[in-house]
Amino acid sequence: MKHLFILLACLFGFLPAVQAQSAISAGRAIEIRIQGVPASETQLINNTYPVSESGTIRMPFIGSLRAAGLSPQALAGSIEAAYKAADIYTHPTIQVFASTDETLNKLRLTVGGQAKRPGPVDYVRGMTLYDAVQAAGGATEFGAMNRVSLIRGSQRKEYDLNQTKFMSVIVEPNDTILIPQKNMIGR
Repeated sequence: MKHLFILLACLFGFLPAVQAQSAISAGRAIEIRIQGVPASETQLINNTYPVSESGTIRMPFIGSLRAAGLSPQALAGSIEAAYKAADIYTHPTIQVFASTDETLNKLRLTVGGQAKRPGPVDYVRGMTLYDAVQAAGGATEFGAMNRVSLIRGSQRKEYDLNQTKFMSVIVEPNDTILIPQKNMIGR
């Protein structure tokens, strides 16, 4: 009986440490899978999401949610509740998997338009708009670096990358960058 009590005491003593290890932390990546929604929207939501330095993730249709400090199960419940509360889905089933640092390094963004190598670019923490364009080989001779668009979710902003102050704009995974074609006067 004494051994059983010691075993139970040790087991309950380790539970908080195990729970702390499974908490989602800022600067990491998590993988989210959804079921119970239309197939076309499953593809949109099933993805790897970075947890921002402020501890949030940005989900399609519902925006930012707090993730850091929560267990994967608690975050899944929070996402399900947010989709239900917004009347977007009636019966979503969410699964959240904590990812490793290697997964965060495999996150991507897309550079398109008049880039020398348009397509996906590997995301690196702290990457700037200028870094992302250069990772795609820079602009072609027809690319207008004075009107580069950064698309994040439903927002689109235009930057003049010929000006130093805009070169340090920080990008995030899943951003889209478009380098437009120069106009008739070469701008």
